[in-house]
Amino acid sequence: MSRTYYVSAKAGNDHNQGNSEREPFATLSAVNRLKLQPGDRVLLECGSVFEDQYLHLSAQGTVESPIIIGSYGEGALPRICGNGQGIWFQDYGVELDAPTHVWRGEVSSAVLLTDVSNFILSDLEITNCGNTKSHENYNSAHKMDRTGVAVVAKNRGTLQNITLKNLYVHDVEGNVYNKHMNNGGIYITALKPDDEAKTGIARYDGFTIEDCFVYRVSRWGIAFGYTYRHDNFKECLLEEAWFKEYGHENILVRNNYVKAAGGDGITVMYSLRPLVEHNTSDSVAQQMNALCYCEPLDRQGMVAAAIWPWKCKDALFRYNEATDTRLNQDGMAYDADSGDGTRYEYNYSRLNEGGCVMFCLEQAVNNTFCYNLSEDDLGGTISPADNPDAYIGYNTFYVRNNVPFIRTSMDGGNYVLEDNVIIPLE
Repeated sequence: MSRTYYVSAKAGNDHNQGNSEREPFATLSAVNRLKLQPGDRVLLECGSVFEDQYLHLSAQGTVESPIIIGSYGEGALPRICGNGQGIWFQDYGVELDAPTHVWRGEVSSAVLLTDVSNFILSDLEITNCGNTKSHENYNSAHKMDRTGVAVVAKNRGTLQNITLKNLYVHDVEGNVYNKHMNNGGIYITALKPDDEAKTGIARYDGFTIEDCFVYRVSRWGIAFGYTYRHDNFKECLLEEAWFKEYGHENILVRNNYVKAAGGDGITVMYSLRPLVEHNTSDSVAQQMNALCYCEPLDRQGMVAAAIWPWKCKDALFRYNEATDTRLNQDGMAYDADSGDGTRYEYNYSRLNEGGCVMFCLEQAVNNTFCYNLSEDDLGGTISPADNPDAYIGYNTFYVRNNVPFIRTSMDGGNYVLEDNVIIPLE
């Protein structure tokens, strides 16, 4: 029989049973001790603030009876303030695809979901500011990675039917430099299992992120799917079968708003036919500059774009908006990065300091950019960047007279321009 647990920072007590609004728990520690079963719900009272607390769970629902973490009552969303607590050790189990990429270390997560399936997290406000007691420099090279929400696949094979919905994640003061750790607003990863032969490959099949607002986070806004199995996706042309065995399927990122992220806005990785639609990226790449990015040590990567894929097959990006991405080595609204068959259609971009779209080098193939609207993007509207086969057709570009259509030093390669409308702006 499923149960509903109530948690109130205002009127609760951890000595209560927690199974009614009249006798709620007081802290998230009480929730972390629960052994949740299919159909169970954990509801946090609106208006409650859980200061210096974290929610770390590992539980599995069923398709018919998912586990739900949400809210009850009226007023402001219940707020979880991690403040550098909730520390766990992240380890991909393998080195990543460049020696400069950090692949293991301590992470602070206000919410951590490990090996969950048939699981819904919704209607919460989540922060993870710096711990002032540690006197940690904001730009320190070795600053601890932080996430608002971290989701990890590891020891239960394929994780199914996970939803993150209506979350307000903000003021996550993570590491300015680390791109591949769980570091930023919402970050989902797959780590090497303890015994892969027994549990199967760690991956996701069915993951939805929708209606979330992510604001002022370091480093990533929303990042889905970096995996310890990255080595299985080295080729340019990617086979569907590889994703069904090693990557992710049925990924939906919809109607999210990312504002003022330190690095990239929204990225999906290692996914088969992910759908990214009706999202907004606003003023991201805030820290991709020499003033903020000042202690990278041997790291490379002072680069960020707004909404883009990495090592996906047939990714579809539609009805998204990207505005005011800050200038860096990239800095564009959209980036058809390494992968096979990326399609951008019916998207809008405006005043992105690195331009409208890049087709990134030789590892990005079969990519198309059609029926999109670019209004006053800066720096250079298109960046072919030595891509072998970009197709750019049926778009409308409003371009300032002093802005080159092809970004300087990012030209080259082979690309087709067909039936685009280019309108000069005075």
